[in-house]
Amino acid sequence: MIIFKAIKNSVPPQRIISLVPSITELLFYLGLEENIVGITKFCVHPKELVLNKTKIGGTKNININKIRSLKPDLIIANKEENVEKQINSLAKDFPIFLTDVNDLSSALIMIKNTGQITHKIKEATNLIDDINKKLSLLTLAPFKLNAAYLIWKDPYMSIGGDTYINEMLCHCGFKNIFATQKRYPVVTIDELKSKNCKLLLLSTEPYPFKQKHIDELKIELPDTTIILVDGEMFSWYGSRLLLAADYFQCLIQKVNAVQ
Repeated sequence: MIIFKAIKNSVPPQRIISLVPSITELLFYLGLEENIVGITKFCVHPKELVLNKTKIGGTKNININKIRSLKPDLIIANKEENVEKQINSLAKDFPIFLTDVNDLSSALIMIKNTGQITHKIKEATNLIDDINKKLSLLTLAPFKLNAAYLIWKDPYMSIGGDTYINEMLCHCGFKNIFATQKRYPVVTIDELKSKNCKLLLLSTEPYPFKQKHIDELKIELPDTTIILVDGEMFSWYGSRLLLAADYFQCLIQKVNAVQ
């Protein structure tokens, strides 16, 4: 799969389809509401603006025919979130900006490139500056806490050191106990115990963890602080990073208070 770092165009795209929820939110932030003609059913932000946009399926099962009917002059996709075969099929007929975000640096590069492609470079540059400023103001705990972040149940799945979520954990000052593993490893309660997990974060997405799951895990891990966290704040790159910085600060304070 080819990753287009940038698409050179003298005329800004007028008909954009976004196959990535967090990038859809970014496009609206950059002021491209009138240019967005298609989004996925998982593109839920900003809530009041996505309602009237054409839905072209999910991130993994896009409707190719509907996309073709919308006649886009730019499709934005993501290497991890979308299916290679589907994107390659679309790339035969439409310009594709295929993003690949695994850490903060690549997220900021994606924002910059999106700004260049859509002729919103000033807005993108200002957003990057604001994100860097907000993240630099985070007040971390005096020591790194052994932490794990669960994204799935039955089986439990966590995040490895090569993920964007891992980078966000680091910015909170937490130490991912599964950082030596790749992508999204299957983990067990016994591993959480043996690795001395002191902080366990349960994400609201993709698996919708709830308070009942905290109660269940607390029986097995009585000495571990277990907190339900907003998965969008940890996994949505783009303009969501502005909100994430404030969210992280509140989370850090909450964790510090119970340690």
